[in-house]
Amino acid sequence: MAGRTHVLRADLSAGTVERERVPEEWHRRFLGGKGLGARYLYEELDAGAAPLGSENLLAFCVGPLSGALPGEPRYAAVTKSPLTGLFLDSYAGGEFAARLAGSLDDCLALLVTGESDEPVRIEIEGGEADIRPAETWGEDTVATAEAHPDAAVACVGPAGERGVAYATIASDAGDHHAGRGGAGAVMGAKGLKAVLALDGPPEPPEPLAALRDEYGERFADEETGRWQAAGETLESVDFANEVGALATEGWQKGRFAGTEDVGIEAAKDAAVGRENPDDAVPGGFRVETDAGETVPRGAAPMTLGAGLGVDDFDAVAALGELCDRLGVDVISAGNAVAWAARAAESGAVEADLSFGDPDAARALIEAIATGADGPCEAGVAAALAQGVDAAAARFGADDIPTVKSMELPAYDPRAAAGMALAYATSDRGGCHRRARPIEEEVFDAWDREDRVSAVITAQDTRSLLWSLVADDFAGETMWRDCGAPFLAALADHTGIDYPTDPTAIRRTGERIWTLVRLFNVREGADRDDDALPDALREPIADGPAAGSRIDPEGFAALLDAYYAARGWGADGVPTAETLDRLELAGVRDAETPTASRDPPTPSAGEEEDGRPPADATAPTNDADDPDTP
Repeated sequence: MAGRTHVLRADLSAGTVERERVPEEWHRRFLGGKGLGARYLYEELDAGAAPLGSENLLAFCVGPLSGALPGEPRYAAVTKSPLTGLFLDSYAGGEFAARLAGSLDDCLALLVTGESDEPVRIEIEGGEADIRPAETWGEDTVATAEAHPDAAVACVGPAGERGVAYATIASDAGDHHAGRGGAGAVMGAKGLKAVLALDGPPEPPEPLAALRDEYGERFADEETGRWQAAGETLESVDFANEVGALATEGWQKGRFAGTEDVGIEAAKDAAVGRENPDDAVPGGFRVETDAGETVPRGAAPMTLGAGLGVDDFDAVAALGELCDRLGVDVISAGNAVAWAARAAESGAVEADLSFGDPDAARALIEAIATGADGPCEAGVAAALAQGVDAAAARFGADDIPTVKSMELPAYDPRAAAGMALAYATSDRGGCHRRARPIEEEVFDAWDREDRVSAVITAQDTRSLLWSLVADDFAGETMWRDCGAPFLAALADHTGIDYPTDPTAIRRTGERIWTLVRLFNVREGADRDDDALPDALREPIADGPAAGSRIDPEGFAALLDAYYAARGWGADGVPTAETLDRLELAGVRDAETPTASRDPPTPSAGEEEDGRPPADATAPTNDADDPDTP
């Protein structure tokens, strides 16, 4: 396993591929994956660059330790999002991620710029790449993968070809997706149908292989490993339902009566096998649909099941399989259908669509992704193809919550103030992967400091791990030491000056999070973009969190505390002192402002014990009591 010191740059306008060396200092400060992608994006994009324009950069990034970390290998797709207009990093695991790491050889990324006049594919082998014509334009993600049986394939489906703002990059015949935020639309706009990895996975040197095995065994024995082995992410629907945080029927309820019919037990009954049956952590459940096998993740029963009021597991799996083939994000697609169902109920649009109708949901998803006729009046599917916010702006219904124009996952933040903060401050829009404090907060009596600390710690740590690029779950075994033993062994093996002290490594995660904030600030993002939508001011109607809501004043105090802890101004912009501390002062360009005000001192909405009022950002009932079921 050689040191990864280069990147490949494919200019689709010119039809050329070149190798270039990564600046030496970037290895220490940004590592790879998310960090390196963010550094290239900030360096090379002008403010206001069109996400679907030829000037946008799409980076397929691995990390310096790819192939040597516990769990499933992953890659990062980094670009400017067509859904949010801000920074986007999206991740996928599986065979393509593993073989991409091997095919890139001594390279950390494939950087794609420009735009091809005719559909193309890029083939990567031995640290080199070729641009070739694509014969599968118009095909879905499964057919595209099947057309290249000797390669691992990442591709776009019809949704990416048509520029749907939440189109995915699908890999392994749709089993895995770089899902949220529309990286697939960027890929399609460039005329890039597929990226093929031709080599096998890399073989790490013995010290790193031994660490990988040690941490992998540790993960299998830890709580998260046992939970994932038992149910992968499908147990999320049962957990969210138990605590009253499962957004149901377009965010109108906090519990779904049909959970047992679409949750983990239903998946086990329907499963024909697991993804990796011989592994200690065997991956997702494989189930059959009329169109073929699919692997539903937790988002499917949450967003396509509870979110749409569909209580039939087979129907939910089929809707998920449809999204996989079309190359469209399950969470955004489910929210789009929920928006249409509520808009039809209120009379904002004309549609033959209602909750609990999987056939109508299927027709609308197909209309969004392919332009086919759907169950709604003219213009609805086209508007929804650009996101719920675009449809709400055109038709006047705004019942489905978004943050930075990204539709929220089905964890309802009204049930947990920390989750509200995590959504609002997420660097790519409404995302539960940056931080998931709800998993602990609903069982503990947290105060404001607890919430802020939990969110910041998770955001910084995941920024670090996604720069390595680590498995989301197995990577949790590295939270305590931040991967220091791995980076020390890699530094010894390659001679590259990686950070090896845990304190310095943690600061690397904070630096990367702050660099992304600089990118977003340069695009015009500020405190107003860290807001929560009005829909969340309405109380949850039922369940353990009934009555919980977001109060603007209480949330403003929580956001002030977050900014103060980050060393950002009251407008959400990093201060010059913070940039100096994180070695970013010399990175910031003249177009990017620094804080115009001192960091805020939280006070509004505070009670004597320093905790926000119960009706401000926390449940108004006993949901914080660990003894409450």
